Amino acid sequence: MHDLRRQALESGKTVSRKARSKQASPASSRPSSRPPSRAASRSRAVSRAGSEEDETGNLSDETSFSTNSIDELLNGDNTDPITDAWRADLADRIQELLDRKRSSGQGRERCLATYARILTAQYAEEDIRGKEAELVVAFLKSIKAEISEKETILAMKALAMTVVTSPSDLIYEAVCGPLKRVITDSASVPSKTAAVHCLGTCTFFGGASDDEILDNMAYLLEIVASDGSFIDAQDEADPVVAALEEWGSLSTLIDDLADESEEAAEYFVDQLASSDPGVQIAAGENIALLYEKSYRPLTDDDGGADFGEGDIISDPDEIPGVPKLIKNYNVYRRTDVLKDTLSDLASLNTRRLSKKEQKAIRTNFADILDSVEYPTHGPRYQNAISQDTGKRYGSRMTVRIHKEGVMKIDKWWKLHRLQVLRRVLQSGFVKHYEANPIVFESLPYVSSICLLSILFANGIPSIMITNDRKTSKEY
Repeated sequence: MHDLRRQALESGKTVSRKARSKQASPASSRPSSRPPSRAASRSRAVSRAGSEEDETGNLSDETSFSTNSIDELLNGDNTDPITDAWRADLADRIQELLDRKRSSGQGRERCLATYARILTAQYAEEDIRGKEAELVVAFLKSIKAEISEKETILAMKALAMTVVTSPSDLIYEAVCGPLKRVITDSASVPSKTAAVHCLGTCTFFGGASDDEILDNMAYLLEIVASDGSFIDAQDEADPVVAALEEWGSLSTLIDDLADESEEAAEYFVDQLASSDPGVQIAAGENIALLYEKSYRPLTDDDGGADFGEGDIISDPDEIPGVPKLIKNYNVYRRTDVLKDTLSDLASLNTRRLSKKEQKAIRTNFADILDSVEYPTHGPRYQNAISQDTGKRYGSRMTVRIHKEGVMKIDKWWKLHRLQVLRRVLQSGFVKHYEANPIVFESLPYVSSICLLSILFANGIPSIMITNDRKTSKEY
């Protein structure tokens, strides 16, 4: 990996928030003027709701990695299908990627697409072992050159799949600078958006330290706070949504967000005023996560402390062994105002949005409001009492595999982890979960159920998804 370290370019420090705030516009992102960008954000908002009226639901590939559907790029007419001889095909594609002098732009696009498709569908760590450094250098050439938008995005997809397949502590160091340059300097909004997601993936899986994770969370927060103007994408919704999503996923890697929560919450609350549903929902999910992370289990050492009213939360069902939770710090100064805003969104009724978009907002913000009021409540929490158990149903977002068991997605950090894996792995998740330890370790088995298969049922039978209060689907 020495060559990989040598190829890495240093990234400059970002401008401070205070310096940028003088130039930042009002803190609500208006939807993009580009039709594809607007459609992608709204598709993302609808898919989050898990509506039974939505045929694609959570399986929409528009949210997989960038505003341009990666699935379209990977499955275009010029891409060879994956056959049983995928190992030989992959070896040929690797050789082709490394022999760049003999390649054309269209040839590289086709090669990158096939490489990414194979690594998505198969766990190929053994096949790329020892070649990671050269491959990353080849991907960076395409990323930095930006000869075409398609090649750039596909190179970032290939890079992300390489990091997830064969992680290395040196990959993040090599790619951080070039990816940030695309985010800042590219003239293509889809390339900026894909680079934000790729930076998040490489930070999550590529060996970044806690300080580097926090630095990138601050960088992403700059994008959110400036409505995209920090990266010369003023009022473009998709880069802002991407920054919100990646901030949320990276925050699950940090145990204590006491120092980051208040400032982040202010920016997220500002984004609730956005007219783009994708921005609003992504910001709301991060707010719910912050409130969830602001509580910790009550221990014997806390016995003599003086706590305020409402600082300690008990399990509503009084399940033996479930500890009480204590508030560690305040997330937002005006929680009362925040609750009013969330309540308004949970009952939104406007002609500006379609019925599906309104349902997505109402469903998501009903959950977010509930979690702000009761931080022990995760996504799709229901207070109704089950006649069978005599206890509350609790979180109704569940995973069923082969009808043999159920796992509740009952925490916001679990949902954020699911979403980052969904964006990268798409329908190849099950293969990676079974064989790829880095994927398994990101959300290990609980109660002998594959916790993460919730969003990857495309083409895979016998996986049931239940992700709202009434809806269940089987694929």
